[in-house]
Order: sequence, then C-alpha cells, then structure tokens
Amino acid sequence: MNKAITVGLLGLGTVGSGVIEILRDHKERIEHKTGCDVTIKSVLVSDMSKPREVPAETQLTDQYQDITRDPEIDVIVEVMGGIDHTLTILLEAIEHGKHIVTANKDLVAQHGEQLFEACQKHNCDLYYEASVAGGIPIIRSIMDGLSSDRITKMMGIVNGTTNYIMTKMAQDGVDFDSVLKEAQDLGFAEADPTADVDGLDAARKMTILSILGFSMPYSLEDVDIKGIRGISSDDITYAEELGYRIKLIGIAENNHNGVSVSVEPTLLPLEHPLSAVNDEFNAVYVYGDAVGETMFYGPGAGKLPTATAVVADLIAVLKNIRLGTTGTAYVQPQFPKQVKAKKDQLTKKYIRLHVDDKAGMLNDLTNIFAQYDLSFDQFTQRSTDQEGERELMMVTHQVSEEDFEKAIQDIESLDSVRSIDSIFRVEGGN
Repeated sequence: MNKAITVGLLGLGTVGSGVIEILRDHKERIEHKTGCDVTIKSVLVSDMSKPREVPAETQLTDQYQDITRDPEIDVIVEVMGGIDHTLTILLEAIEHGKHIVTANKDLVAQHGEQLFEACQKHNCDLYYEASVAGGIPIIRSIMDGLSSDRITKMMGIVNGTTNYIMTKMAQDGVDFDSVLKEAQDLGFAEADPTADVDGLDAARKMTILSILGFSMPYSLEDVDIKGIRGISSDDITYAEELGYRIKLIGIAENNHNGVSVSVEPTLLPLEHPLSAVNDEFNAVYVYGDAVGETMFYGPGAGKLPTATAVVADLIAVLKNIRLGTTGTAYVQPQFPKQVKAKKDQLTKKYIRLHVDDKAGMLNDLTNIFAQYDLSFDQFTQRSTDQEGERELMMVTHQVSEEDFEKAIQDIESLDSVRSIDSIFRVEGGN
C-alpha cells in the first residue's frame, strides 16, 4: 500500500507550474519509484484573483502560515525566490517538522548553514539540486557520484543569461547593450539583469559548489566577482584571433595553499569543450584526483528542466520518509575555511591597452613586466585610427594575482599608456 504524502508549494510561477505538470504527468512512475502517493494540498500565491491551473484537490492561499502550520503537509517545495522573507517562512516550516525542497540559490548561498542547522534540530531534510544548474544534476553528482574522490577544481558556465549574451556577441558581432535588450525581449534576461551580467548569480552558485566539493565553509564574500559589462566586440574578435573564446566562467580551485573561487570573463582555448557551450546552456567541469576530468552539460534553466531537478529532490525526500532516514543527509564541512592568498593564486592574463606610438614605450613596459617576473605567451600590436597610437594585446604566462595587480598599477602610471581597456583571465597552457 502506498504511503500518502502531502506537499505544500510556495510559488506558482514558471518553475512551480512545471512541478505541478511533472507530478501530474509522471504520477504513476513517481509512485512506483517511491511507494508514495503524492498530493499537492496547498499553493502559496501572491495574487489570489489571478486565474490558475492547479489540480482539483489543490487549494490556493496568500497566507504562508496556511502551509507552514498545516499538520497534514509533510514536504514544502519552495520555488518563489527571495531571501529574507523566504528564510523566515522556511525556518517556521522546519520548526513545524516540514521537509524542504528549494530551487533558491540566493537563499542557500547566504543562509544554507542556518537552514541545515534547523533541519538537523528538527530531523528534517533539505534538498536544493535546482539551485545551481537547472536540470543538470551537479549537486547530487558531487555529493554521491564523486563522494569517494578528492575534488581539486571545478569550473564552468553556470549562468544561462550571460552565456546567451556572450554567444550572440560572438556569433553576430553585435555589442553588449544590443544583445542584452534582445535577451530581455526573449525572456532570457530579467528587466533588472544586474545579478546575472555582474556575475553575482554565478558567484552564489559557485559558493554552493565550493562548500560541497571542498567540504569547507566557503562564503560568498570570499568570491572574486567580475561581470561581462566591460566586454567589447573587439575583445571577442581579438580573442578569436589569438585562439580563444570568451565566456563568463566560475572557477573554484583547492590545493595545499587553500581555496580560491572566482567568477570572471575568461579566455578559453577554442578546442576546450566549454568553448562550444552556447546560448542558455550550462556546463560544469569537475576535476578529481582519482576520476580525472568529468563534465556535466545541459539546460541551466527553464520550466521543465528546473522542475525536473526539484521533483528529483522531492523523490529523494519521499524515499527518506519511507526508510525513516530523514534529517541525516547533511554532513558538516570537514575542513576549516582556508582562503588562498593572492600571492598563491597563479593565473594567465589577457591584457588589451592603448599606448603612445613612440620610441621607448615597449622598453618601459618590458621593464615593469621583468620586475614582476611576468612573461608572455602571446603578444600582438596594431595601429589604430588615432594618430600616434598603438593597440597592444597580450596573453601572459602564469603570474601571481598579487604581482599582476602591482604590475598593472605601475603600467597605469606610465605617461605613454593612454588606457588599459581589458583584463581577463586565461585558462589553458602554463
């Protein structure tokens, strides 16, 4: 006999309606897998007057207490977004013994520890697969499939909006502002795209992955963040000429010097698999001591891909309920936080600058680079339409972030340097 499980749904937007659709269309399969008969009893909405398509047995409410305090509801699925108010709702739900499934990366990145502590206290589950990469099961892969390995690096495209913009800029040769407007018109970008284009959304996701992958209480405040607003069509063209493609990449590395996490425009070799990830798709590379390199690819957002991840978490909760193992999945981070110092962060860099076309200019630059032991993998220059000006494009060998920042400060002070237009990270090579 199937066990009856009752669900409360917070939010009935794109993902919420997708959850209802999957639970309806895959009802028999879910019952077979879990031994549970799942019913959505209540849905929290902001506008009760708006027409909604929900199952006949489902009631709508605009009062969250109707869900959090309902003794018949076993699991709450949160897909409404928000941080502070949502945290209040979920903490109350946990206090009333509700298990939680959420797609809220902002909440998990900033308050995950508080939520997990509450869940442990009240013997509740908390699952959040959909918070990082939509339909890609990256969290479950790290926690389960790669649990026996030591993960040393994770890098990937974890924001579909910025990847769509970068794809269109590269393929169509148009500028950032034009593509952003197109992305907004198509629904790929929000009316306020700040969190996406300035890298904060990706940084929150990389924070979650770093905590899980490195078993360390890493913080969003420790992530170096740089968005894509400053990328020009010239940078994309020059990068292609040098054998690279620019993507907004989240990179988390862990070695004996500690952990470093960044989100920034990065030049990837054209042959790198991430260079071929286009439009709104996501992909994450995970490097393990034993497994080597693995790549996870798929839709990073969207109604059904994200809802699929949400329902997969719900199924995990249902199985735990049947087995009597709820509240046991969370494991405290094994290691104390160790943030890698800038002097120990070694990266390659792409630099584009405009300088005076005069004798001694290159010698001045070379002296600064030599002072900080900074050498070049690639170097090219060309004339511009401005009289007496040259444009220089350089890709360095690996250099410490500390030394590179000092070198850039010295370069900015040179009278012969008119502007430093672009500085991006480069992946690949030494």
